[in-house]
Amino acid sequence: MAERSFKKEVERLRLCAGEIFEGEGILAVTKALLQSGVAYVGGYQGSPISHLMDVFADADPLLKELGVHFESSASEATAAAMLAASVNYPLRGAVAWKSVVGTNVASDALSNIASGGVTGGTLIIVGEDYGEGSSIMQERTHAFAMKSQMWLLDPRPNLTSIVDLVEKGFQLSEASNTPVMIELRVRACHVTGSFVAKDNLRPPLTVGAAAANPHRELDRIVLPPANFLHEVEKVEKRWPAAQRFVAEHRLNEHFGPSEGEVGIIVQGGLYNMLNRALELAGLSDDFGKVSLPIHCLNVTYPLLPDEIARFCAGKRAVLIVEEGQPEFIEHELNTLVRRAGLQTRIVGKDVLPRAGEYTGQVLLAGLTKFLQDWAPALAPQTVPAFTPDKDIIAEVPQRPAGFCTGCPERPIFSAMKLVQRELGELHVSADIGCHLFSILPPFHIGNTTMGYGLGTAGASAFRPTAGTGGKRAVAMMGDGGFWHNGLTSGIGNAVFNQDDNVTIIVDNGYSAATGGQDVLSSRAQNDTRRTNNPIEKALRGIGVNWARTLTNTYDVAGMRDALKEALTTPQAGPKVIVAQSECMLNKQRRVKPLLAQAVKDGKRVVRERFGVDPDTCTGDHACIRLSGCPSLSIKPNPDPLRSDPVTHIDNSCVGCGNCGEVAHAAILCPSFYKAAIVINPSRWDRTVNRVRTAIIGFLQQRHDRALAARAF
Repeated sequence: MAERSFKKEVERLRLCAGEIFEGEGILAVTKALLQSGVAYVGGYQGSPISHLMDVFADADPLLKELGVHFESSASEATAAAMLAASVNYPLRGAVAWKSVVGTNVASDALSNIASGGVTGGTLIIVGEDYGEGSSIMQERTHAFAMKSQMWLLDPRPNLTSIVDLVEKGFQLSEASNTPVMIELRVRACHVTGSFVAKDNLRPPLTVGAAAANPHRELDRIVLPPANFLHEVEKVEKRWPAAQRFVAEHRLNEHFGPSEGEVGIIVQGGLYNMLNRALELAGLSDDFGKVSLPIHCLNVTYPLLPDEIARFCAGKRAVLIVEEGQPEFIEHELNTLVRRAGLQTRIVGKDVLPRAGEYTGQVLLAGLTKFLQDWAPALAPQTVPAFTPDKDIIAEVPQRPAGFCTGCPERPIFSAMKLVQRELGELHVSADIGCHLFSILPPFHIGNTTMGYGLGTAGASAFRPTAGTGGKRAVAMMGDGGFWHNGLTSGIGNAVFNQDDNVTIIVDNGYSAATGGQDVLSSRAQNDTRRTNNPIEKALRGIGVNWARTLTNTYDVAGMRDALKEALTTPQAGPKVIVAQSECMLNKQRRVKPLLAQAVKDGKRVVRERFGVDPDTCTGDHACIRLSGCPSLSIKPNPDPLRSDPVTHIDNSCVGCGNCGEVAHAAILCPSFYKAAIVINPSRWDRTVNRVRTAIIGFLQQRHDRALAARAF
């Protein structure tokens, strides 16, 4: 169950030539693939490209009608290896994943296909997750494109440009026999707009037809002596062919006047942000009518020497707007300009920051400095100052990333905190996924993280020495990471080397960190994929002897006892705990509409809520420190004789019960209670409520009379 359904939106993919397509960037990309006659698509979800995979999945019936094969790949490496179908056959194929981490995973297959080259057009759609909204290390795809000699497209963030670049990308790939990468930032993936649609094309050759008529070319296989010739072919044939195609089809764009004493060269993906900065400087408007020459690089690799020379000729200086570092484009521009015999000054990181996202305010500051130095007449006289109020910043509380309300992973770390009280601090090898939030308050659990599904591998160097009383390390892994990489790189490696550590596999039923997509072990019934493959069965199949599956992570005491047993058992070899509970976010998406419909239909609906008795709460707040649930807060103590605030549960509570379980497991206090909210109560519910109210009222009155009697 993905976090978002595109069942309605994918119907727009059937639009024909001349009709207007409206929607998000990811839908436009899918339409462009179908208009290009793609034969197969695949990929692995991850921000900001997750929803593109969801669109593919929801559009599967249409893909089948057109003879297009779709794979929801097990990893980015699996997706990249699909492109092998285009090596010997004129099949157009596209794959997608989150960059740069996904590209790292896929690097082996990408290097091979970039070396041997392709016959059919291949497109690699990468979600360029760079900037303040990113959750990964800050690197860029550009370096990989340069390293493996694959062409890199960076379209302007509007649907017409994106669709055109997807279609031209296939043609560029075929013209140069080279895989083409197209990077889409977060804004490009979700920008909305419109474009004129074309007819969807059935691929001239399907993957089934290609398999029925096998063909091989020995010189496309990366083995000596062919691999040495591939390098020569890249430089002498493919590169010039790509440059000719880019030039002839004018993939790069020019905006503004043709002449000027200064100009700007910008990556296509940053064009909209640059235009906003120019607008603030009084040099453009909402529609991009700029007052100085701009060369927009929709193709950032390779660059065209003649095109660059023509743009730079006659200009005193040119500003290159290139996000991130190293400044690959800036270095190459300096080389091309000098080779052309021009004295134009290339200005880049000396006025723009070397690192960080280029927001409108950042670009405005750099642009102003550039113009003041090289074209003072164009420099804005007044620049809107951006001076955040320090008092406001001081008052705004920090909001580190954390688990959702009711997250089934939260009690796992509550249990781990309780175990550490008894056994001492543990080395915890963290992993990519929601469970990585454990490194932040209030848990402070997690020492390192090395990659998706590599939690167990990250703990492999830690082996307690027999007889020394050394503690076992603990590794974390999600079900998505387990099937992606962890089964072999982590668990298989631990079995083979007889590592003596403990792994906790969080099995919440989906690849929750990437948007709730189904995985092999999902309990949901999937019409197009095979699910319900238990993780423990796979563990025992590769030789794990100590394995436990706990079906309710909210049982904090049970989680605590299982983890303690795994850490103290005399049995050697890897120990694995599979901790199961459905992702609460996906559960709420699934359950809430059903409950709302039931209430609307007049059916009896019971909703559980938890609360804290303020008269019983001591104000210790250990429950908050051990749970950290966002629904837990504090409020003033109702007892005038006590000053400590008491714990309070607000209306965001989803009734998971974690707070009460933590309080019980930690032997804290009896102040937590559970209440059942009954909507559309039955006659029996009303009768029971009246009886309860009467009994409670009687007991309360008797209690009040007793207190009054004592007063006398």
